Amino acid sequence: MSKTTPDIPNNSATVVLYGRLLRDYVSHYKGRLFLAIFFMIVSALTATATAFIMKPIIDEVFFDKNPEFVIYTTLAVIGIFAARGFATYGQTIVMDWIGTRIVSDIQKNLFKKLVFADLAWFHENASGNLISRFVFDTNYLKTVATQTLVVMTKDTLTAIFLIASLFYYDWKMALFILIALPPGALAIRQLGKRSRKASNKVLEQTADFSSFLEENFQGIRVVKAYDRENQAVQQGDEVIEDRFKMQFKALRIEASSGPIVETLAGFLIAGVIFYGASSVIEGQTTPGTFFAFITAIMLAYQPIKSVAKLFPRMQTGLAAAQRIFALLDIDHKVVDSPMAAMLEFHRGDVEFRHVKFAYQNDEIVLNDISLKLEAGKRVALVGPSGGGKSTILNLIPRFYDVNDGEILVDGQNVRDVTLASLRQKIALVSQDVFLFDDTIKANIAYGRDDATDEEIVEAAKAAAVHDFVSALPKGYETLVGSHGVRLSGGQKQRISIARAMLKDAPILLLDEATSALDTESERKIQRALKHLMKGRTSLVIAHRLSTILDADMINVVVEGEIVESGAHDQLLKKEGVYADLYNHQFSLDGGVTPFREVKS
Repeated sequence: MSKTTPDIPNNSATVVLYGRLLRDYVSHYKGRLFLAIFFMIVSALTATATAFIMKPIIDEVFFDKNPEFVIYTTLAVIGIFAARGFATYGQTIVMDWIGTRIVSDIQKNLFKKLVFADLAWFHENASGNLISRFVFDTNYLKTVATQTLVVMTKDTLTAIFLIASLFYYDWKMALFILIALPPGALAIRQLGKRSRKASNKVLEQTADFSSFLEENFQGIRVVKAYDRENQAVQQGDEVIEDRFKMQFKALRIEASSGPIVETLAGFLIAGVIFYGASSVIEGQTTPGTFFAFITAIMLAYQPIKSVAKLFPRMQTGLAAAQRIFALLDIDHKVVDSPMAAMLEFHRGDVEFRHVKFAYQNDEIVLNDISLKLEAGKRVALVGPSGGGKSTILNLIPRFYDVNDGEILVDGQNVRDVTLASLRQKIALVSQDVFLFDDTIKANIAYGRDDATDEEIVEAAKAAAVHDFVSALPKGYETLVGSHGVRLSGGQKQRISIARAMLKDAPILLLDEATSALDTESERKIQRALKHLMKGRTSLVIAHRLSTILDADMINVVVEGEIVESGAHDQLLKKEGVYADLYNHQFSLDGGVTPFREVKS
């Protein structure tokens, strides 16, 4: 379960959540809202007018047989129902617009919030869970934002107007109805509490289901390679079945309001019929008054029923609101400080001073790292996997902030400059290549909106991309597919390198930039990278030592510490960790005579 899953809201939280929804989103459309409320008031008045017109129809037309009232009542009925139809249409259109607009506004704010969220936060929250909140939770809010307002305004006003008419006709019967309503309201309130819990679990399971689907679809190649289709189907059946049970439980709780309302209505109407019929027989009231009273009760029944069913139903929307607001309220840790200034770039020196770092205050990953990348020099990081090399690289563009020490670019602490000005000076090529589901051209130009076609082609040629792209039927307009699925690993890697080349940033971060390339492609890329790194500050992480033999400085990172530093020849002469790595790797490759025997 996501760490952002909030607690189930209590009654006071329900008021706060709904109030926030009204304040932050609904209130932006006051003009349209007042127009919708006007339509609701007209609709409520026409419902009351329907009850009022029953008295003259019965008394004047059917009993007194007054011909003048036939025309009046006929025209009145047409006018009342026409007005009600247009009012309902106007209210529906306006409220649907407001609800859809609110969903769009929330999705925009949510996307903006998450795009700027810390990288560490994304690592802790499954993307399928987040997508579920965008797609499902935000749409549940439409019910809360619009249907709740419609019911609380239109249906409540209709019920109030009609109940007021009951007092006009016979206050004793009306008082009897009011006394009988509170027990039903208490029962509905209890259902609301149960519905809230069930709705929250449904949303959680929907999020888990989205994560499950995303994981299996993205990993379908592994699923098939290991013949796990049947196991995946079985696991999917279990997830879907659990979701079905919880959904049905929530629906059953919501539907429970029906028997309560229907039974209560049956008692009330039976009591009114008995009392009213007795009054007519005894001559205490007219048949028209009695029928008008019954009509008012019948008309009031539907809005009262809607109000009764609203409270359990709105719990799903409020549970969704709490989950969404929990995301909107997350605190970003890697942000611009209040006094952040633009990075004043001069040479491109990068320096680590006694840097310590741990993920989420867990075990230390980097311990007292001091490292200098001189402008225009190529510095390499090598060492066993998990030693902290990628963490060092990720700290330069402030994907994470250090726990202690500082990182300087041209003497300026990266925490004292704006993120935008810092990252504009940095180009990154990672071993985890990501391409957007767009054209090859768009992926190369991702970091440069103003790039010309000629510049894109030049970057592609330099990264050994142009030849294979030119052979494609649509060339640079070829769609790469989701995650670049239509391209080979080497092709994707070269496109990511072309993207970095086009950005032309003075600081280059290369994290296993040639890891997915064949030998021939690697040679081409090495030549291109050597040209690209000329005059630029470059930090290179490499497991294949052949790619960094001519680096200006090689740092060996082991368990979060730099244990050796120097040029290739210097490190070999030390006969330490680097020499072990070199001898072991190149003896396995069989292409280089080891400097010395590998230590056991």
